[in-house]
Amino acid sequence: MDMILVIIGIILMLVGLFFEIARPDLLVFFTLFFFMLTGVVTTSEALVGFSNEGMLTIGLLFIIAGVFERSGLVERLVSSLLKDASTRESALFRLLVPISAFSAFLNNTPIVVTLTPIVRKWASDHDISPSKFLIPISYASILGGTITLMGTSTNLVVHGLLLDFGESGFSFFTLAWIGLPITILGLLYMIFIGHHLLPNHKSLIEKVRENTKDYLSEMVVTEEFPYIGQSIEEAQLRNLKGLYLIEIIRGKERISPVTSKTIVQGGDRLIFSGMISTIADLQKRKGLQLDTGTDLTLDDIKNGSSQLVEIVVSHQSSLLGRTIKASRFRERYDAAVLAVHRNDEKVQGKIGEIIPKSGDLMLLIAGSDFKQNIEERRDFYLTSPVGDAKFQESENKGWVALIVMLFMIGLVTFNILSIFKAMVITTGLLLALKILTPHQAKTSTQFQVLLLIASALGIGNVIIQTGTGEWLANGLMGLLAPYGIIAILITLYLLTNLFTELITNNAAAVIMFPIGYEVATQSNMDPLGMAVLVAVAASASFLSPIGYQTNLIVYGPGGYAFKDYLKTGLPLTLIVMVTTISIVFFKFI
Repeated sequence: MDMILVIIGIILMLVGLFFEIARPDLLVFFTLFFFMLTGVVTTSEALVGFSNEGMLTIGLLFIIAGVFERSGLVERLVSSLLKDASTRESALFRLLVPISAFSAFLNNTPIVVTLTPIVRKWASDHDISPSKFLIPISYASILGGTITLMGTSTNLVVHGLLLDFGESGFSFFTLAWIGLPITILGLLYMIFIGHHLLPNHKSLIEKVRENTKDYLSEMVVTEEFPYIGQSIEEAQLRNLKGLYLIEIIRGKERISPVTSKTIVQGGDRLIFSGMISTIADLQKRKGLQLDTGTDLTLDDIKNGSSQLVEIVVSHQSSLLGRTIKASRFRERYDAAVLAVHRNDEKVQGKIGEIIPKSGDLMLLIAGSDFKQNIEERRDFYLTSPVGDAKFQESENKGWVALIVMLFMIGLVTFNILSIFKAMVITTGLLLALKILTPHQAKTSTQFQVLLLIASALGIGNVIIQTGTGEWLANGLMGLLAPYGIIAILITLYLLTNLFTELITNNAAAVIMFPIGYEVATQSNMDPLGMAVLVAVAASASFLSPIGYQTNLIVYGPGGYAFKDYLKTGLPLTLIVMVTTISIVFFKFI
């Protein structure tokens, strides 16, 4: 009975994650709560993930990565390397090599967030499409993360699971046996082949001006409008350049589609889809007022009191599941939503009534306190620069932090300290040297991600304690044993990779690790090899924008469609899969 409840619960969780019914961390946590409530496992068995060494290490790495994120070291290096790039291949080489190297030791999400506006500006200045670069930098950061134990949270999660199972876990460079070859092969593919498969989109600023995206904005008809009581055609609201009146909201009534004979009334809310520049021109007409739900207007941008910025809604955003109005966007961020774009889907309705989804692209009118407010939240990724970067003091702190961390990594490499103890000491030293403040440590910690990982680890323990993992492993072995060990490795890799693309990398690793461990035990394989396979397969998300955070970050800014990830990512997925399975087979079996 318990096993049936576990399977049903996990299936429902996977469906909820795929359809984004709620935030991933909440879905996984409530699934774990359901297992506790039904008595499938005890409270201590369910909450084992909250004391897992891998999860705690990830929390410390968020804090340390925050120091480097604020220092500007990565931006300085990449910007200087890009200056002398003369061809697309040269620029890709100068970008992808350092990005993959940094990602082996730092959280790759802030690296991609930081570099996205830099790459786009460089590409625009050199009349090269930014869409040729953004997916490659995401893929390079993912590949680099497979080289070391601390390269990605997935590696640390699997390491923590190994420790929980009584194994010795990964050494600092265990994964490098596979990470280095797949990174080198992957970079060569992206530099010489992959970028040719990507679309040749214009920069996002040009897209805003030329209406290559469907943006949504709202204008209110005031009593001063001279065409009240007349038709849309008479009011000259038809045949606008790159702008379409898709809906009129009149009290509780919604008029859609809007015809040329529809009568304009005072107080009407006009919902437009199209060019932002035309909307700005339209605002000049007497009696039409852009409604952003705030006192900020487009005019504020011109006089310097505000600026236009772009954000991408994150997987872990507190904006998910609530309307823009209900989230009190203006008060929280000192910014107003001017327009919304969702790839492959038109966003319908009033701006304030839109419920954001992860990956949504938003244009904001940002006030003076915007930059300070966003530093305290992880609700979205900023993909356009805000203000002038002043890094000098932070850069010096960054160099000190780098020296401290490299020293600690050396101790971990020679097995003098565990990765957890090393990161505890590193964090303590950064606080003692005042390179890091307690407030910065708190704001750098992504508690929603930690809740997701801890809850997923609890579900992994549920799979083991109830015998579900053993039952699934027996079924898998019975089905594939006649075809040999290679067939088993391929199946486990593909299943893990599929879960990664559909849900999240950490959840995929936690669900598949217990099954892989049981398979390894039953077939006399080295559990370490199976753990490496699961860790790499869970990280190697190249086929969709939703499987990995860095793919989501570049999705909107690059103007990509799902097919762009499939077209470019499928050859890379095959390269990584074949290389990983081959090395695991010859080294660990």
